[in-house]
Amino acid sequence: MTIKVRRAIPEDRPALRQLFLQGRREAFEWQAPEKFSLEDFDEQTQGELLLIAEDESSHPVGFISVWEEDSFIHHLYVARSHHRKGVGRALLRALPRWPTLRYRLKCLVLNTSALAFYRACRFTEIGSGTSEDGDYVLLKSHDERNG
Repeated sequence: MTIKVRRAIPEDRPALRQLFLQGRREAFEWQAPEKFSLEDFDEQTQGELLLIAEDESSHPVGFISVWEEDSFIHHLYVARSHHRKGVGRALLRALPRWPTLRYRLKCLVLNTSALAFYRACRFTEIGSGTSEDGDYVLLKSHDERNG
């Protein structure tokens, strides 16, 4: 499978809204589905770097949003049909100055599949806390080239 990652453009927004809505409803299955809406995407990614992953048919299959000022990964979602196909790793590798720049993110403890993904990508725990959505861990990326 060939995955192409590029900067998102305004015309990508409808597809990104759908990916975001569906991804959150699937990832946060313990929360009521109606808690999430299409409009959440625009609000939660405003001012962030958005990269989109496309399959060989130029169909959007994932995205990542980053608050560049703090090297903070705010969202990373991959369509369920494309899980375990390298899309998430391709999105991470496409980040500016990856892997030497250390990126941070928060991941809810109940989101066990996302935690397993980030740990497999050599993110390490540097803190923890509680948000309105539940307990989370703060993770930081590690330069894979240096052990």
